[in-house]
Amino acid sequence: MRRGRPGPGSRASSTSPTRRGAGDQRALSSVRPGDRAVPGADERDGRPRPRLWHVTLSAAGETTPLAEVRAGLEQLAHDHPFLLTSRYAEDHAEIRYWEEARDLHDAAAVALRLWGEHRQTAGLPPWEIVGLEVIDRETYHQRIAEGYGPPPARPIGVHPY
Repeated sequence: MRRGRPGPGSRASSTSPTRRGAGDQRALSSVRPGDRAVPGADERDGRPRPRLWHVTLSAAGETTPLAEVRAGLEQLAHDHPFLLTSRYAEDHAEIRYWEEARDLHDAAAVALRLWGEHRQTAGLPPWEIVGLEVIDRETYHQRIAEGYGPPPARPIGVHPY
């Protein structure tokens, strides 16, 4: 399949702007000449498709009894089954999960709201977010294959450090 915008060298007839050859695409009004295609863009309308992003969110703060931290993380995992794994200690925790989002900005925005929006409902400690890593699926798998990915995740669930 030929990819590109109509113009010089296209198969579309210059005398018939409404007829296009089988492999030609119409120009997108939101894309200026010279702009590059967005990775993962949907060929039908040019909008980015949702992609999978691996998110690692770290929160820390005042010492909190381990039972309270664990209970909060378990409630969060129950309320939101997208969580893969959580690790925790008395003064910090780490949550890992996959997020489906249009781009990194959207995935990061959701991740940055996660702890605060669910602090009351899940009974999470009043900690602040101290770390965030959001990487695309390809990068995650590349890191794992090369042996320098994130520390191995324990089985799905909530675990102490």
